[in-house]
Amino acid sequence: MNSLIRSILPDPMPKTADGMVNAVREIMQSLALLGLWRAKFFEHTAFYGGTSLRILYGLDRFSEDLDFSLLKPSENFNFSVYSDALRKELEAFGFEVTFDVKHKTAGTAIESAFLKANTYNQLIVIKTPEQILSGINRQSILKVKLEVDTNPPQGFRTEMKYVFTPVQFAVRSYTLPSLFAGKVHALLFRKWKSRIKGRDWYDFAWYTSHYPVLNIGHLEERMRQSGHFDGERPLSLTTLTDLIGNAIDGLDIDEARREVIPFVSDVRVLEIWSKEFFRAAVKRIVAE
Repeated sequence: MNSLIRSILPDPMPKTADGMVNAVREIMQSLALLGLWRAKFFEHTAFYGGTSLRILYGLDRFSEDLDFSLLKPSENFNFSVYSDALRKELEAFGFEVTFDVKHKTAGTAIESAFLKANTYNQLIVIKTPEQILSGINRQSILKVKLEVDTNPPQGFRTEMKYVFTPVQFAVRSYTLPSLFAGKVHALLFRKWKSRIKGRDWYDFAWYTSHYPVLNIGHLEERMRQSGHFDGERPLSLTTLTDLIGNAIDGLDIDEARREVIPFVSDVRVLEIWSKEFFRAAVKRIVAE
């Protein structure tokens, strides 16, 4: 096993197939960020979303996708420019991947692409124990989705964050208050039809526990862009807390728990979840 890959594997190693697959996915995510940094991707974009929170700020749950935002709106962004850099970086560490670009359709500002690899083969690369490998479908495909918002709502702030494994590199990221604003927007307005994304509520609890400062100006810009705020006056903290309170009133706590369980290593942290718990968390929010 490549010694640099060994340095970013969890210690102790996961004991389950799902745990090992998550470990491989996180290695692929880190190597993708490294490849993008080498290709100067972060001169034009910033990292945001759950995976940025996990890799850069210590969120204690797994996250699947890599989400980015252009620093300035542009219709000319093309993921294909970074295809060779991404494949080259992952192949240097023994990962055989393809990079497929899905060009955006009319009506969306999101450019998407996928890193794909054979799950079984990549588990061999990190020397997964045979008792775990035996339960893996040899034809299954592990995917890491990358998305770039080409028309981002403004008002966000960014900072350079440094990653020290597998090698040292830098990533431009939204600051925590701006990330929190994006998370609250997703929590309130995510288009998941009738489903509940427990991961949003898990992250919300994490923010209010660790970094409760929220960039309310950026949240307002997000809400205006999505058609959820048209007030002449700026969005107030009172209005925001009322909106979150209404969402809590309609929240199915048990369903939210079920959705997030596969992404949490210690499910005991979910035992405290209740509507009263989330209402107490709302009171911790500080507007920046």
